[in-house]
Amino acid sequence: MATENKNLSNYDKSTIPNANKFRFGIVVSEWNDTITGNLYEGAYNTLLEHGVLPKNIITWHVPGSFELIYGCKKMQKQMVNAVIAIGSVIQGETKHFDFVCEAVAQGIKDLNVNSETPVVFCVLTDNNMQQALDRSGGKHGNKGIESAIAAIKMAELRKNS
Repeated sequence: MATENKNLSNYDKSTIPNANKFRFGIVVSEWNDTITGNLYEGAYNTLLEHGVLPKNIITWHVPGSFELIYGCKKMQKQMVNAVIAIGSVIQGETKHFDFVCEAVAQGIKDLNVNSETPVVFCVLTDNNMQQALDRSGGKHGNKGIESAIAAIKMAELRKNS
């Protein structure tokens, strides 16, 4: 496992651009809301920590991870510099997990290919609830923090290219 015994949410804050002039959209799945709530909190607080004003963070909720694609597509039209898609899909007893994970990954990839507004993939695809907890504020850090850093870097890239 790539993140075994590592907390990837620790980073050098001095290397992150000041984001005070950027606007961000965050689209959050309501499914597995304990996990997505933790991811959202990590992303939101990290954006604030890097200079984003609260009024420049637009948050929308969608029912599940599959609906993130549509929500992010609509969010791209809100004059934001980057969008963060937050979701959590946990393996069950059927193939539903595979279909949802594949569709969401491909859908968000398509949004990035077809738009000038980057969408950051913060969708946990875990085998069980413990793995999701470990990646949403547990022993492996908070992927929401990492997604906010990625969004800031992508907004900066968009501005400079």
